[in-house]
Amino acid sequence: MKRSLLLSALLVAALAITVQLSAQDNPDHRATVITFDAPGAGTNGATGQGTIGTVVNPSGAIAGFTRDANDVRHGFLRSRDGSFTIFDAPGASTSPFEGTRAYGLNSAGAIAGYYNDASSVSHGYVRAADGTITTFDAPGAGTSGGQGTFPFGNANIINPAGAITGYYVDSSSVAHGFVRAPGGTITGFDPAGSLSTEPFGINLVGTITGNYCDATNCHGFVRAAGGTMTTFDVPGDLNGTQPNDIDPAGVVTGNYGDADNVYHGFLRARDGTITTFDVQGAGTGSFQGTFPESINPAGTITGVYTDASDVRHGFLRAGDGANTTFDAPGAGTSSGQGTFAFGINTSGATAGYYIDGSGVYHGFVRN
Repeated sequence: MKRSLLLSALLVAALAITVQLSAQDNPDHRATVITFDAPGAGTNGATGQGTIGTVVNPSGAIAGFTRDANDVRHGFLRSRDGSFTIFDAPGASTSPFEGTRAYGLNSAGAIAGYYNDASSVSHGYVRAADGTITTFDAPGAGTSGGQGTFPFGNANIINPAGAITGYYVDSSSVAHGFVRAPGGTITGFDPAGSLSTEPFGINLVGTITGNYCDATNCHGFVRAAGGTMTTFDVPGDLNGTQPNDIDPAGVVTGNYGDADNVYHGFLRARDGTITTFDVQGAGTGSFQGTFPESINPAGTITGVYTDASDVRHGFLRAGDGANTTFDAPGAGTSSGQGTFAFGINTSGATAGYYIDGSGVYHGFVRN
């Protein structure tokens, strides 16, 4: 919910363009960026229609969701060859701004996310590689509009074994963390003192990261598969520590806000050592800065930075700390527009979306 800043046309052919990217540490670096629109995606920028890529798995498949001409959301799976499968969870609403969202895609091809029903209550789902969809609700999830179950985050909300993390909102509109085992058992959790818990990533051994807020601030946490909880704050954090992803070794990445509401990236090693960083070109105004989103097993991070004009751009941070920035072809250059990189796979392919000059969303993958 806090991440709505970052997170809120029939496909004729995928457009592949080789472009020279803006690279801080490797000016000769070149990459292939493929842009795409899912079948049925709307083209009205005034209501934010289009295609939103969220995650790419090791085989290069991409999941995400569209907003159609009636502003209804639908999940999609884009295979590496560019073919699309559009799907809706059973019971998903067909009202504007509701429907099916996809946020996780594992190496087995299982997709996780949530959908809104006709009463605006949210429910989790997992879609198996064969297309079978199983819906679920966390115990204690509320049943009024805006409440329910939310598997929500980046590439790692579902791990290779099929364990899923997210949060649920209870009848008092309080958020709590949950983990759903591959067999379907759901366990809720909160760090001590939490008034709101939001997990965003799970690694292959079941370790979960996310943030929670208490009476004073928001903090990061790491929850081991057995339930042991470790909490932390980034030094200099005065407006919240936001972990977004965790790699197989237990390394966490995310962002934190300073006293001026400027955001910076961080990397937390398994031993608790924290390194902070800023991408060159990131703005220093309120709600500007560096927003890491995902990390792969090699330690490469992808994410978004907001410049001084509030335009978004993608970045990659290699394991040695070298940064490469990039923009998808066709990305808009006005405030709120630009390139939003969210998922990264084991080979370094990055997926996300861009907003063009008319406010329409389009997917991309950068190889």
